[in-house]
Amino acid sequence: MLIYLYRLSKIENRNKLIISTSLLAAVTMVAGSLHIPSPLGIPMHLFIIPLVAILLGPLSGATVAVLVLIVQAFLLGMGGITALGANALTLGLPVTLATYYSYKLLLDIDFRLSVFSATFIGAIMVTVTQSVILLIAGVWTLEVILATLVPFYLFIGVIEGVANVAVLSFLARVQPEFLSIEKV
Repeated sequence: MLIYLYRLSKIENRNKLIISTSLLAAVTMVAGSLHIPSPLGIPMHLFIIPLVAILLGPLSGATVAVLVLIVQAFLLGMGGITALGANALTLGLPVTLATYYSYKLLLDIDFRLSVFSATFIGAIMVTVTQSVILLIAGVWTLEVILATLVPFYLFIGVIEGVANVAVLSFLARVQPEFLSIEKV
C-alpha cells in the first residue's frame, strides 16, 4: 500500500484516480459481499479485483483488495481476521499483476478477448495462490482442491469474465475516458 501511495503522489491528476478507486472499492465491497450458493454449501463470491486491475492498474487493484478484505473482516465477519493475510495474498498482487499484464498483452488482438482472458487468468491466479496456501497449511489435499475449489473458481472466472466484458464494453461506449485513467 505504501508503494501505491508513493506512486499516487507522483500522478499529476490524482483526484480522478482517487475518486475512481473509491468508487470501485465500494462496488467491490458490495459485490464481493454477495453470497453465491454452491452445491457444497460453501458460498462463493465474485472477486471484482480483476475489473479494478484492468481499469486502474495492479497496485490500485491490490490496494482495493486489501482495504475491502479488512472492512469485510472487521465489519461483516467475512474471511475472519486470522485469515486476513492469506486472503490479502490470494487477492492481492498475484491476481492484479496477472490480470493487468494479461489484459495489456492481449489488448492489441481484441478488446473483449483481452478483458475476458485477463479476468479468467485472474481467477486462475486466485485458485493457484489459495491452493498453494491450503496445501502448505495441510488443510486440504490436492484431490479435494481439484474436486471442489478449482471447478468453482473456474466457474466464477467465466461468469466474472463475461460480466467484465459487458461492463467494460458499456463503459467504452458511454464513457471512454474512464478507460484512459492513468493507472497505478
